[in-house]
Amino acid sequence: MDDLISELLKEVSPPYLANKDWEPGKPVYYSGPYWDNKELKVTLKSLLGGKWLPAGEEVSRFERKFSKKFNKKHSLMVNSGSSANLIMFSALKKRYGWQDGDEIIVSCVGFPTTIAPIVQCGLTPVFVDIDFSDLNWDVSQIEDKISLRTRGVISSPVLANPYNYDQILDICDRNKIKLIADNCDSLGSKWNGEYLTDHAIAASCSFYPAHHICTGEGGMVSSDDEELIRIARTLAWWGRDCYCVGAQNKLSDGTCGKRFDKWIEKYDGIIDHKYVYTQMGYNLKPLDFQGAVGSVQIDKFDEIHEKRRANKKAVQEHFEKIDGVHSVDELPQAEASWFGVPIICDSKDTKTKLTRHLEDNKVQTRNYFAGNLLMHPGYSHLDYYKNYPNSCKVLDLVFFVGCSPTITPPMIDYIGTVTSSFNK
Repeated sequence: MDDLISELLKEVSPPYLANKDWEPGKPVYYSGPYWDNKELKVTLKSLLGGKWLPAGEEVSRFERKFSKKFNKKHSLMVNSGSSANLIMFSALKKRYGWQDGDEIIVSCVGFPTTIAPIVQCGLTPVFVDIDFSDLNWDVSQIEDKISLRTRGVISSPVLANPYNYDQILDICDRNKIKLIADNCDSLGSKWNGEYLTDHAIAASCSFYPAHHICTGEGGMVSSDDEELIRIARTLAWWGRDCYCVGAQNKLSDGTCGKRFDKWIEKYDGIIDHKYVYTQMGYNLKPLDFQGAVGSVQIDKFDEIHEKRRANKKAVQEHFEKIDGVHSVDELPQAEASWFGVPIICDSKDTKTKLTRHLEDNKVQTRNYFAGNLLMHPGYSHLDYYKNYPNSCKVLDLVFFVGCSPTITPPMIDYIGTVTSSFNK
């Protein structure tokens, strides 16, 4: 098989594998998969090996490696970061007995699938505005939003820049509410030398191509609470009670040791545990080759982290030479695994002209995600957007460019050439 894989690899050379051939005039994408032939090789080996196509041994191995790397006892891989958030809130609600209408405090600036699962699970999002100086949510507002129905705070630092986690942890501790982490942008970011997820009851992340780890698509839910992850796995695997994963599935009597037993009180016969359903669940399973790719990506993570940090600094320096344009820096206690380089402009006109100039020169830009989500038709019923004035300024004044490890030094030099030619 290895010979076959080697021959196949000689015939393919996806453009995202080697930016060494990049030259000015070609696009500078804000992000993309940081892959080489290692990822392609394990993908082909998993697909051609004929073991299993859905989640199996490779996914199980990746879950264990991910847990070890990011200091969580248990992890569950699913098919996307959005699914990770959905299954995380579904499991949290069941695990801790939260009721419909219970409240989760969240920023109104970010990606929609931080907020959507709260509503989809029958919970109520309670919003806070951002602090425009660093584009993170205004921590000082959180305490005023806490009520008798508040069950948690979901932390989701946009572009991976940590806000003051000492304050967040203090608020959660004093008010006996849970810290939940949407880590899709911020995998690897630290506060006082600890991962942002270290103190969270549950954490999600995404493996979409733009994110720190790429498995094509995919996501993860992690927690120290074994029962929470067991519930999440049940919900993500059709609602079935069985929790056998990977090689465990090959055991004739299953992980529980009593696979064929009397599992249903209303049925007087023996039933296979793999087909006992205790929840109304979903099918959110990943494919096994994605787990194989994830394991390779984990081994590269420290390199990915350092390249993102170095690229952010280099790209930022070019933009801050433009009058009326600045970025944001991390706090002294923080170590951001930057998702992108936030650019704040002095006016709407400056942002419009600068982004057009960059795009015309094939330097890709992105909005600061959705801006104030409450301005969008699908979310406008949740609260009145003008109650959050700083968030309302985001679409007018803020955008970001890439700092992914796929961006090479010649690309950064080219970004410098493009920014230096900008004339308001």
